[in-house]
Parts: sequence; structure tokens; C-alpha cells
Amino acid sequence: MEEKRKYERLPIKLKLEVSNLFKQDGIKIENLDSEIEVFDISKAGIGFMSDSKLPIDYYFNATIEFENTDEIILSVVKILYIKSIGGSGYRYGCEFVGLPSMYHRLFDEYAKSL
Repeated sequence: MEEKRKYERLPIKLKLEVSNLFKQDGIKIENLDSEIEVFDISKAGIGFMSDSKLPIDYYFNATIEFENTDEIILSVVKILYIKSIGGSGYRYGCEFVGLPSMYHRLFDEYAKSL
């Protein structure tokens, strides 16, 4: 199968908490306190799992810190798809929204460290 992704997915283990979701039209879902476990990352987005069912086309704020650096990426993430994992939660695919290209070097450095 031909790879169609623009950027390589890199394995990563991060735990984040999603407290609020929002849409561009001002709709908000607040006080979720949903823990997510990020399992891969690329320059385009993240893949994560959660026990919570989160709606697609919503956004949340994410703080990403790679193990090999003390730099932090603050980004908005959009939920693109959800897939049920047979009674053990959900798998999500998300994209970074407006992530400046100046952060791309952090992904390159992380890839080299693997």
C-alpha cells in the first residue's frame, strides 16, 4: 500500500488531558477532564486513544513536550476521525491547526533520537 501521508509518523508516549473542546462557530464543551494517550505524532498531527468519546470536527488546545528537549509546542488540534476499539475505548486522528514551520526542526530532532 502506498503511503499518502505528507509527514512520517513517529512513535511517542504522552499523556494529555482535554478539558475543553470548541468549534469555530463558538460552540464549546467544557469541563471534560478526559485523559488521552498520544501514541504517534508527525508534523501534521497526532494519534491518540481515550476512553471518552469525543466529537469529530472539534478543536482543543495541546501542549506537547518532547523528551529530548525542553522546548514546548503550544498548538490547536482538530479531531478528524474516531474509531471504536472493541469496547476498550476509542482511537483518534487529529491535525495540528496553524502550527508554525519553525517547530518542524523539533520533529526532525526527535526522529533522529529514536
